[in-house]
Amino acid sequence: MTVHFIGAGPGAPDLITLRGRDLIASCPVCLYAGSLVPEEILGHCPDGAEIHNTAPMDLDAIVAACRKATDEGKDVARLHSGDLSVWSAMGEQIRRLREEGIPVSVTPGVPSFAAAAAALETELTLPGLAQSVVLTRTPGRASTMPEGETLTNFAATGATLAIHLSIGNLDHVIAELAPAYGEGCPVAVVYRASWPDQQIIRTSIARLKDDVTENITRTALILVGPALGGEGFDESCLYATDYDRRYRPQTADSPWSSWRHGDD
Repeated sequence: MTVHFIGAGPGAPDLITLRGRDLIASCPVCLYAGSLVPEEILGHCPDGAEIHNTAPMDLDAIVAACRKATDEGKDVARLHSGDLSVWSAMGEQIRRLREEGIPVSVTPGVPSFAAAAAALETELTLPGLAQSVVLTRTPGRASTMPEGETLTNFAATGATLAIHLSIGNLDHVIAELAPAYGEGCPVAVVYRASWPDQQIIRTSIARLKDDVTENITRTALILVGPALGGEGFDESCLYATDYDRRYRPQTADSPWSSWRHGDD
């Protein structure tokens, strides 16, 4: 039997992969992070599924529930919000399950920074402004930050920063970012990206603390960098007429040209 770790996406119940949906439907046991995964996702569970909200459970209890299901010959759908590759606590669970000899699989999900960028209708890597996106956070109760992984260091690159789990630490964010980016640098705060109550705040580093409303205390992503302004960027060479398209012949009578225009 297998414990299937599944990224349940940022919030909207239809922002889940087909593989994730089908795995949920095939598992008689489901463990989900109830504080962040919408209950609508559980509609994919089969009738009579055993469902556990892991919000009040510790690591020992989660592993024990997986062990029990495995002993009973049942696959488990283990749902986490967003994508499992960042800040999911999947690593510690997989380590424990492997020690128990329990097979696992991992299915990616739509990450929150991608949902936030979609809500903003913004490309985070605009030519001439930014070609890198840094996913990071500030120190919190659950995790400290390794030496060197500071906002000051990341800001020095000029990249677009996607700052997670830090909406309650704005004084620190502003102090670390302003010297490198300047106080006028564009900032976007996306609260509960893709949820029905999603909110978007467009501001600057200087006005960030003033413009974030009091009700936004968690589940918000801070995006910072020149690309957020969406102005003054270069056009990509990708679609330039003189660009050497190795996989896209330029001649009007090429097979690619006919395919693009829907010709047989």
